[in-house]
Amino acid sequence: MRRLLIASAVALAVISTSPLASAQTTFKVVMHSDVKILDPVFSGAYITRNHAYMIYDTLFAMDEKLQVKPQMVDSWTTSDDGLVWTFKLRDGLEWHDGTPVTSDDCVASLKRWSARDSMGQKLALSVAEYKIVDPKTFQIVLKAKFGPLLEAIGKPSVVVPFMMPKKTAETDAFKAIDDYIGSGPFIFKKDEWKPGEKVVYLKNPKYKPRPEPMSGLAGGKVVNVDRVEWLAISDPMTAVNALQQGEIDMLEVVEYDHLPVLEKNKDIRLITGTTSNQYVFRMNWLQPPFNNQKIRQAVTYALSQEEFLQANIGDKRFYRTCKAMFTCGTSLATTAGMDGLIEGNVAKARQLLAEANYDGTVVVIPQPTDLGVIKQLAPVAKSQLEKAGFKVEVQPMDWQSMVTRLTTKKGPPSEGGWNAFGTSWVQLDILDPLMTPNLATTCEKARGGWPCDAGMEKLRDKFVSASTPAEKKAVAEEVQTYAMQIVTHIPLGEWYGVSAVRANVTTMPVPPPITVFWGVSKK
Repeated sequence: MRRLLIASAVALAVISTSPLASAQTTFKVVMHSDVKILDPVFSGAYITRNHAYMIYDTLFAMDEKLQVKPQMVDSWTTSDDGLVWTFKLRDGLEWHDGTPVTSDDCVASLKRWSARDSMGQKLALSVAEYKIVDPKTFQIVLKAKFGPLLEAIGKPSVVVPFMMPKKTAETDAFKAIDDYIGSGPFIFKKDEWKPGEKVVYLKNPKYKPRPEPMSGLAGGKVVNVDRVEWLAISDPMTAVNALQQGEIDMLEVVEYDHLPVLEKNKDIRLITGTTSNQYVFRMNWLQPPFNNQKIRQAVTYALSQEEFLQANIGDKRFYRTCKAMFTCGTSLATTAGMDGLIEGNVAKARQLLAEANYDGTVVVIPQPTDLGVIKQLAPVAKSQLEKAGFKVEVQPMDWQSMVTRLTTKKGPPSEGGWNAFGTSWVQLDILDPLMTPNLATTCEKARGGWPCDAGMEKLRDKFVSASTPAEKKAVAEEVQTYAMQIVTHIPLGEWYGVSAVRANVTTMPVPPPITVFWGVSKK
């Protein structure tokens, strides 16, 4: 409570010390969704992750070349045997209430993160202890080597190991926090937060950026605006009109059928993402009919990528079919285990359903009606699955309601449960077998869908031990092949997002893979 009061006082001081209220630069943006859950460890929603990047900071961050760089960390060393990693925090790190960031805070944050993140859970199995050396130095002592340690604690997307004050980080990882003090470049203005209307952030006047140039999510987080407002406008055309009329400065996600209008407007600048996104179909292993592996396999034959991409994106400039789980064009891209799959083979799907004695159990698929880039996944899945002999019901709802719905494990669909859903993952979340949340088959600890399979976990452990690019590629091929046999999830192709800003807005030359608001200027 004391921290919350002090943080409020700091925020008020920022306002009261400004020479003129009108001199403040306010940046208004419509994000891809309203934010209702503010805990980035508790929720895997991307809008919650984006909120967290505003107010929290990370030990390491990924640059535009997908290389992990230090962020809150000043320096680090590794023992000769690779078992002791020592990290020293850089000078000038403060929480929004003015207290210093300490090693205790960071250790508590890493422990909470590792309880929920698929990569963090693997790291936790190798950790012997976290050791506090002094207020700015801590160690991760391992029982066994963990090759991708920096990649784990520097992972850029769900679940991100954001640093929080110790008191906050000691909250049960399966319960949401209620204190939102960070050390990041912005301060959350909780008293102005109106769910369904707006979220407000103020520039953190005491934040000290790193000296390096901004690159991706790494480097110096230089803030050039005094206030950022996320405005909730659910109707896409209304949001486009607001941008054209100068009522907002940015539209995070442009629906593709609105591109021709914006491309003709000289006051608007379009920004195409440089990293891909992957559509995914995910099934609930705890609910019939997808508690049956053969029925899940039938889905791998029934679905076909092109129709999903055409229905949701439409413009061929911004999508591509791709069977690689770790996305096309990357070092681990492969089509291993994909022969004949995701090609709409209705006959094969029907054969597997007959062998599995599918009894006509209705497949309930939630549909987010207010999130344009994925709202057509459910209807297309319904059409393709019904051709194969499934009975399917699509249940429309807003995205945040769907996010909440997907936390329901065992309740029947009639009581708030679900059978399957379509969604999208940014490339940064799915670059390898450890990072990909959908590949964690840790039963009750896994993400929504709750796959449970010891064989997959052994393969993911094997990836931890792989040391050369060739070894990593070989394990990735094994993982993908096995994943399509047990069916953890099904890739449905890739797409590139488009944002739009007013012409008087300057952004980073290479757009970061996640929407952030440092490096943004407004004339």
